[in-house]
Amino acid sequence: MVSMAFDPQHLRRLRTKRNISQEKLAEEIGLSRPTYLQIEKGERELTVTEAQKLAGIFGMGLEDFLGGKEHQVSLPELPSKQKAVEKNNDMRINVPQEKMDKFREVLLYILQKIGAKPNVGETVIYKILYFIDFDFYEKFEEQLMGLKYIKNHHGPSPVGFTQMVAKMERDKDLMRVKSKYFQYDQKKYMPLREPDLSKIDSRELQHIDAEIARLSDMNAAQIREYSHEDMPWKVHKTGEPLDYEYVFYREPPYSVRSYDNDPL
Repeated sequence: MVSMAFDPQHLRRLRTKRNISQEKLAEEIGLSRPTYLQIEKGERELTVTEAQKLAGIFGMGLEDFLGGKEHQVSLPELPSKQKAVEKNNDMRINVPQEKMDKFREVLLYILQKIGAKPNVGETVIYKILYFIDFDFYEKFEEQLMGLKYIKNHHGPSPVGFTQMVAKMERDKDLMRVKSKYFQYDQKKYMPLREPDLSKIDSRELQHIDAEIARLSDMNAAQIREYSHEDMPWKVHKTGEPLDYEYVFYREPPYSVRSYDNDPL
């Protein structure tokens, strides 16, 4: 094992700056992704051979890499994540893709299932959308809706929600309803048409149903507090977009994937 001190967060910073997925970097040094993840989490030490390989990948000397220094040589910029995926199917896309047509149908499906429940207002809908997207990404390393979310005081918020709802109102897909939940004002949305389930495959629908069953009995305060302990929300500053990659740093009860049995 490597004898001198090593900061696993430095490795994560180098990897994310270069837009390299955990899976791809693990492959480059001959490890499975779950084993590599243990290194980034500080749960497993690096071997000298692994450290040398990583230093070479980042264009650094071994001492500089282990000492937490930044790049010492000028490296060409890697292609964007999207272009890299086109060239190498092993590299995962973690940039939100915003599948807005799917978002529209998922939102209608959620509203059809639970929109009339007295506790389900806009805040609850925001958090259910967030967990649908981020849990799906952790489970399958694929994006379902791929919405962009930011950190605010009330928890993760989907950036495109307001614009989409306005469009759906104009298209007569849904209507806004002002309501009260106990003494609090509440924004609610009622569907005006059936969701088009041809845009949601069976695996996605099963996942959405499970998230609705798990979360839809929470009120706004409960689901807000619950979301505040999820790793992607905790590590960002207010106003920052939430990085999907942080789902791989989750601990129970937030992690939805069994890494012990992971075939990767």
